[in-house]
Amino acid sequence: MVLLRKLPGMPGWPAALGLRLPQKFLFLLFLSGLLTLCFGALFLLPDSSRFKRLFLPRRATASASSSSSASSSSASSSSTRDTDLPRSPPAAAEPRHASPAAPRRLREKLRTAARMAGPPARTAPGSRQQVQGADSRAQPASVAPPARETRAPFRFDYERFRRSLRHPVRGERPGEDPETRARRMKIKEMMKFAWDNYKQYALGKNELRPLTKNGHIGNMFGGLRGATVIDALDTLYIMELEEEFQEAKQWVEKSFDLNVNGEASLFEVNIRYIGGLLAAYYLTGEEVFKNKALELGEKLLPAFNTPTGIPRGVISLGSGMSWSWGWASAGSSILAEFGTLHLEFLHLSQLSGNPVFAEKVMNIRRVLNRVEKPQGLYPNFLSPVTGSWVQHHVSIGGLGDSFYEYLIKSWLMSDKKDSEAKKMYDDALEAIEKHLVKKSAGGLTYIAEWRGGILDHKMGHLACFSGGMIALGAEYGSDERRQRHMELAAEITNTCHESYARSDTKLGPEAFRFDAGSEAMATRLSERYYILRPEVVESYMYLWRLTHDPKYRHWGWEVVKALEKHCRVEAGFSGIRDVYTTTPSHDNMQQSFFLAETLKYLYLLFCEDDVLSLEDWVFNTEAHPLPINHTDFKAAVQP
Repeated sequence: MVLLRKLPGMPGWPAALGLRLPQKFLFLLFLSGLLTLCFGALFLLPDSSRFKRLFLPRRATASASSSSSASSSSASSSSTRDTDLPRSPPAAAEPRHASPAAPRRLREKLRTAARMAGPPARTAPGSRQQVQGADSRAQPASVAPPARETRAPFRFDYERFRRSLRHPVRGERPGEDPETRARRMKIKEMMKFAWDNYKQYALGKNELRPLTKNGHIGNMFGGLRGATVIDALDTLYIMELEEEFQEAKQWVEKSFDLNVNGEASLFEVNIRYIGGLLAAYYLTGEEVFKNKALELGEKLLPAFNTPTGIPRGVISLGSGMSWSWGWASAGSSILAEFGTLHLEFLHLSQLSGNPVFAEKVMNIRRVLNRVEKPQGLYPNFLSPVTGSWVQHHVSIGGLGDSFYEYLIKSWLMSDKKDSEAKKMYDDALEAIEKHLVKKSAGGLTYIAEWRGGILDHKMGHLACFSGGMIALGAEYGSDERRQRHMELAAEITNTCHESYARSDTKLGPEAFRFDAGSEAMATRLSERYYILRPEVVESYMYLWRLTHDPKYRHWGWEVVKALEKHCRVEAGFSGIRDVYTTTPSHDNMQQSFFLAETLKYLYLLFCEDDVLSLEDWVFNTEAHPLPINHTDFKAAVQP
């Protein structure tokens, strides 16, 4: 010890006391023990109930002890939950994502916010530990802490919302062409056939296997069931299949269980389940749909617990653990997944009064605006840890597609007030036009993929939505820009139609290429299949509504006939494995999006424009209609 060193010219101070050498060691041992005892008393003993009995009454001591124990247990439990999240940062790394309004919400929202924020501080103002531990000497232990400020429950004004719509949801349908009506009724019959077989053989499962007449669950939805039920709700309602809609609603009320523990795709659960439930609520006002959507939305929030706030792609709906897809490069998140949450999450905030959903997706915008875009393009892979691009692969098809769709639709859904979304869309489309839009030797316009500056001259079926998207955005540009974009939209939609027309079944392949002398055809066996996808008829519907060119209805009817001929089987509709043979093999799967999207878009193609009018609604990427906010119809607070 420094204090016991012998100073030059002076005897050590134990020697000055006349102590002999053995006594010096005993003295040093005693002094060391005394210092250790003081140190321990200073940092440890005040938390001991035995020590506190000297100063506190017995009842106050018991209360303080139990409160401290409970607080420690709670903190330990919360801490355990946090550390159970693999590859997630500690909650303290993202305080900017915590909701500033959280302390004023209902208890349910407080519990959710607590889960998101991690363990509470042990000496937070107003905590039971501080009130009873520090203040119990001044007041009896039986005095309760001050009551929390309560807030009236939040209620969305549904009637006001319905009055804000400019058109009846199902339209008015004045005198219409008999042929158009007959075609629409045929599509309605197809929907009823698909639903009836699902109900008979697979109700409660996620999808129907029509050849084997049983259900399929799969592993995309984290243990959730009834994907076809949720996806079909709004289509059944719009088609006025009233009995079938009631069957679906009854299943949601009695059998739709959210207490599941599986691993779910954040993207798929959002667009199918949350999107479908939100649409069903806005169309009908049935509270069960809203309540289920909000409960499920809260289960998705832990996926955002990353250093950047960019969510990971997979989440356990039971534990809240999240991680990236194993096939995603370097643990990255996918642009089309984290970029396809905005519409639904804004509506979750609007219906609940809880801003946390909107804050999460607005933070995604901030991250994307900060990161540098190569050539103005958005690559498909972004690290949720660093906020940097992982690979420079750009695609308007799979992995990228619906991110661009949600930019223009966010602007439209805001009643054209979200100028940030519009600018992001305009800048992205300008870069796409400059670097990716190409014309084949045969005169077909297509959007290539970009891999670090090298073009891959192919389009996926998924990219065929872009004709409709570009047409939708073109309506609101300058005259020159509008004309250019409408021409581009029509050319891309024509190319996608050619991919159908050049096959033996008149249905399009999963991907088609423009190389080696081939145009708008699949050149690889792995790309020749068709799984009842909707993107081509989606563009037909938008181009019809915006131009009323009859060729789009003609092309749509060709698809109806091809579906009936090649995909309809005894117990539903099935995808096919090869579009280039007239006797195709079926894949034994009736996809839920066939009822949500393909049949809905075909039906709307043969409806008047006021049925789910584009002046009132935007469609999420699963074709679930969400309302445009015309009048800022925020929820009312009940008196």
